[in-house]
Parts: sequence; C-alpha cells; structure tokens
Amino acid sequence: MTQRRPLYGREDLRRLIEPKTIAVVGASPTPGSFGRRTLENLADFAGTVYGIHPTHTEILGRQTVPSLRDLPETPDCVIIAVGQHLVEQVIHEAAELGVGGAIVYASGYRETGAADGEEAQQRLLSVAGDAGLRLAGPNCIGLINAHSKAAMNFMTDCGSLIENGAGSISVVSQSGALGYALLQGPHRGLTFSKFLACGNSVDIDVADYVSFLADDPDTSTIICLMEGLTDGHRFMDAVRKAGRAGKPVIVYKAANGEASSKAALSHTGTLAGSAEAYRAAFRASGAVLVEDFEALMEVASFFAKNPSGPTGAGVGIMATSGGAGVICADKAEESGLPLPPLSTATAAVLGEVLPGFGSPANPADLTAEVLKDISTFKTSLRAFCDDPAFGAVVVPLTFVHDATTGVRARYLAEVAEETETALAAVWMNEWLEGPGSRDLEGGDRVSLFRSPARCMWTIRAWMDWHARDDWSDPAPQARGANLAAEALAARTHSGALTESEAKEIVARYGITVPVERIVGTAADAASVADDLGYPLVVKVVSPDILHKSEVGGVRVGLRSAEAVREAVETMSARLAQEAPGARIEGFSVQQMAGEGPEVLLGARFDAVFGPLVLLGSGGTWVEILKDAKVYLPLTERADALAAIEEMTLAKVLAGARGEAAYDTDALADAIVGFSRLVTDLDGLAADTELNPVRITRERGPVAVDALIVPADGVHERALAAAGAR
Repeated sequence: MTQRRPLYGREDLRRLIEPKTIAVVGASPTPGSFGRRTLENLADFAGTVYGIHPTHTEILGRQTVPSLRDLPETPDCVIIAVGQHLVEQVIHEAAELGVGGAIVYASGYRETGAADGEEAQQRLLSVAGDAGLRLAGPNCIGLINAHSKAAMNFMTDCGSLIENGAGSISVVSQSGALGYALLQGPHRGLTFSKFLACGNSVDIDVADYVSFLADDPDTSTIICLMEGLTDGHRFMDAVRKAGRAGKPVIVYKAANGEASSKAALSHTGTLAGSAEAYRAAFRASGAVLVEDFEALMEVASFFAKNPSGPTGAGVGIMATSGGAGVICADKAEESGLPLPPLSTATAAVLGEVLPGFGSPANPADLTAEVLKDISTFKTSLRAFCDDPAFGAVVVPLTFVHDATTGVRARYLAEVAEETETALAAVWMNEWLEGPGSRDLEGGDRVSLFRSPARCMWTIRAWMDWHARDDWSDPAPQARGANLAAEALAARTHSGALTESEAKEIVARYGITVPVERIVGTAADAASVADDLGYPLVVKVVSPDILHKSEVGGVRVGLRSAEAVREAVETMSARLAQEAPGARIEGFSVQQMAGEGPEVLLGARFDAVFGPLVLLGSGGTWVEILKDAKVYLPLTERADALAAIEEMTLAKVLAGARGEAAYDTDALADAIVGFSRLVTDLDGLAADTELNPVRITRERGPVAVDALIVPADGVHERALAAAGAR
C-alpha cells in the first residue's frame, strides 16, 4: 500500500500564501506579458516586491535584479513567469536559497499526456521537495490573498478586484479561469479572503489548500471547484478538518460524464473518476455538493453570513405578493423544509398591522398596502425573525424601485443585525442589479438569492450541515485475516468463481447463504433432495455461465426428489443447446430461501476512492427501479442502518400496510459484512455482487446468488494479501 502523504497545514504553506516578500521571475516592462501583469496586480501588496530580469534594474517602480541570488533578502514566495524551458533552473535556485514557496505559471507538463511532460513535472517536485519548497502548479494561474492584497496572479486587473476590502469566503480551484469567474463577484458587492489555484498539483493539491484554509483565521467558508482527485481520502480528511474548525466546504464537481472526464485529464492531469463515488465521498465527509456552478456564490455567502447555524427547525416566508409566497412555499416543500404556523405572538403582531385582506400566516402576504407605510414591513419582519419556530426567514422581492426595494434593503439589513435568525432575500425580478441588490450582497448578514429553489435548497443544506455532530476522522479498522484473499489464494484454477465458490467466501463474512449440495448427476441430485427438505432450487455450476437463468440454468420451487431429478435432466439437455462450450462442473441443489423483499449488494473498485458499496432494490427490480446508491464501505452498524433508511424499500422493510417489520439490524450486519468483504477484495476482484439478498422472516437476510469475478493476475496478489496480515 502506498503511504499517504500527510496534509499540509498553515505553517507548511504560510510563506507561499501569506508572504512578506515576493520575487517575480520574468518581470517585464512589456504590456500584456505575464510578468508585467503580475507586477501590476501586486501594486497594492502590503509587503515587498522584487523583479527578476537579466538587464533591467527597475520595472514599474520595483527594484529589479538579474537573478534570485542577487536579491538583498530571501523572498518568501517566488512567482515564476518564464517559459517552461527555464522553470527547472529557477526552481533549483529557489531551493538552494531557502525560498518558502513558488508559483509556476508555465504549462507543458502532465496535462499534455506526454511522457516528457510528466518527467519534467516530477523533476520539479524532486528538487523542491528535497528543499521544503512548496510548489503551486505548474500550469497555474496564481494565488490571491485579499487581506494582504497579494494578487500573485497574471489575470488582467486582478489586483483591482480586492482593492475594496477582504471577506471570509476562500476559493480553491483546479480551473484557474472558473475560479477567476467567481473572483469577479466584487463587481456586485461580494468579497473574498483567498483564491488558491491548483494547476497540475505536482506538490500542493486541493486537499492541502482546504487543510490550510481550515487553519486560516481569515476564512469562514471554503468553495472548492474541482474536476478530479488523485487521492480521494486525503480530500475527505481535509473536509473533516474544516468541519472540526466550523468551516463548511462547498464543492462544485465538474467532469461527471465520459467526454468531460477525458477533458479533465488533459486539462489538469487528474482522474475524474465515478460521479457516484464522489457523491458518496462528499456525503460521508460532510462536504456540501452544489450541482450548479451559478449557485456557488449564493450558497457560500449564505453559509458565511450565518456561521452559527439555525435557531429553529422551520422556515418563515414573508412576502408582499401572494404568488411569490406560494412559489417560495412550493420550493421549501421540494427541499423538505417545514413551514410551521406562526406563533401566537407573531400572529398577533401581524394581525395589528396588516389590512383585513392580508394573510397573517406562513407564508404571509403583507400585500401591496405595505408600500404605503414601510414601517409595517419592518415591524412584520422583526416579528418573523423573533418567532422561535423559524431558523430562517425568506423575503421574496418581486419588483424593485429606489423608493421600495432600496428602503426594504436597509430595513432587512437593520433587522438582520438584531437577530440570530438567518435572513434571505429572493430577487424575483429581471432587474438583476436593481436598487438594493448590491447593498444586500455586500452586507454582512442578509443573503441574496436569484432563485427561490436555490434559496430553499441552500437553507436545507445549511441546516443539515449544522446538524452533523461528528467530524472526527474514521477510527482505523481492526483488520484480521483477509479471508477472501486466503480463499482466492487456495484456488487451484484461474478464471471466474462459480456461484458456490463465491458463496463460500461470502459466508466467511457472516452473511447467510442457502444450504446446498453439489452433485454431478440427476440421480445424485434426487438422492440428496429429501435430506435438504423442500422446496428446493437447482442451479448449474459453471465458471463460464454467470447469468444462469438466461440459458435455463435455474429451476425453483421443486417439491419432490422426482421433480429435482427431472429438473437436472431437462437443464442438462437445454445447456447442451444454449451453452455448448461451457464447462459444467455439476449442479447445486439448494434450500429455497423464504419469501421477502430483495436487496442488491454490489461493489465497485474506484481508482480515486478505492472500494465502494452499492445498495438498492434487488432481484427483478434492479433494472426497473434503478435506485442503487453508492457508499464508501459501511463498516459500522449505525451507518448501515442510516443507508437502509435511504432506500426505496425502507417503508416495506419497516412493515407496510400493518405487516410486521423485517429485521433491519440483521440486514445492517449483512451490509457491514459485505463492506468488509469488498474492502478485502480491493485489488483482487473486478466485480462483486450479491443479487438478490432476500430478507426473510425465518432466517433474516439470505444471499440467494453471489458473483465474484477475480481481477487479472489475482492469484499472486491474493497470496501476498493473505500473508500480509
């Protein structure tokens, strides 16, 4: 197993991200050049900036010398704005001088997919790593620290975006351009703390930046724009670290389809991996996954402006338009947000100030009459925010004028400063930056949304995030013998396992399988039938036939020895026609599992996150419902029970229509056992599935069928795995 590098923390990256002195290698007086743009962006930097140029002594008022060795002091950070052919030389020089960090703009490395690009990138890492020089990039747009006005970036006018102050939202991005798109938020009143671009992540990756920001006192909320990871578990560790610091990580994951995954590989040299695997990892670690890029800033701003979490479980909607209130109520219901009735005190306040045709309810319709006396709006808003049932209050703004929205924006801000209740305004008009919008977005407490659906989804995500009470890293699992590896290592032949062989392994992990006898002839099958008891099932045993029912290789409901004999004879004849080349090792005569709902347990082996578990409806419902959900291995009963609650079958298992509940504890134990099996099979199996697992009242969960397809070269690896414990 490859040793996982520990996460970098604030002290590891301090000189790179919080430098006091910066040197720009490739500084240039040429307009439009990366070197000149970088110097322009650093015009307001609170520290010292030097230029490095072979002939100039001064560029844009900055002292300039021929090389890093000629500087009067060792810089904390070096920005390398030269061509790829010169980068390695500069890295050597910086490493020898004890520079703290370097940003490499140049491309032409791993992202090209060429071997020489990968080799060049690894040489940079080797030189820098030996000296403790932390590298951002290569193929990196740069970094920004808004608090020190260190705009270490080559994008045009980047420095001007932070000249009006810093906020508490930090952005980590694998895509420099998309990250910069968010950075233009200050044009509508938003502020940022840090912008940290990854480039090719030869040294510092997404997880390291998140880890740094978890320690950063100037960051309250972290946005993460990613395409892929090389080590998913390091990222999960960083998200949990941020959670322990009370900082949500808001993630947008691109490259979820086949074509976009290939583009991501060529763009940043990272592996996009399975979208379901990423969702499982985000869910397990507590990252907040946002599906729409355009929602990122709204979501992050709401979290940043409401760091303490909800004071109540419900949402109050206060509108001046009945229709707007109804729309917001619809979206609240879609997001699973309760809309509690007004408290007696709140209803009394609204009853005093609203006209008779108003609606003192939730949602409330203040009507257009509120425009005649704007103080009515403030009185009603304060009453809503004081209602203990509401963790958040939503105010839709359907039309804007200076005399209306401008005033209401000020009242919203005033009331927000006086309450712990989260306050959100929904901008439901097409004057997107009309009067009041900038004041709301740039304010400290009121959150502005341009979609009722996004508003309600965000409130739901915020409530769920704050409800999570365990941000600890998973305890190391006690690992006994690798039972699966031992069984695979003991096999005397290669190729796929028969169902019976697979079930033998499955049973080692505490999962119940049907009692069976393997026989060679119809007569032998009939002779064991009475001992097993009825009803019985007969299945063909063949490593070449994985889908037995398609070739007549399964007979069920057999209630006599003669029926068993006839089943084997008929099956043999049909197999000769349907699967003439298949190796037939015999026939399995099995006790038939009792009746009950059926579950699918499957496995995936992901390059980024390792072994994964699929849980969903099983049997014939697999292709119809298609409700299988992906999880990281569920090694604790509590986690398995929570996963069962998310299933389509949850109500059936709980006892639908007055029937007794099924034993979900036993199912949870089977899921835990299967998770252990899948973990042990990592690197040894290409495919693993139990379908169906029938939940019976007599014996609990029974794995009726089992599939384990060994990976190529499994025997040698199984021997090694079996001997490793």
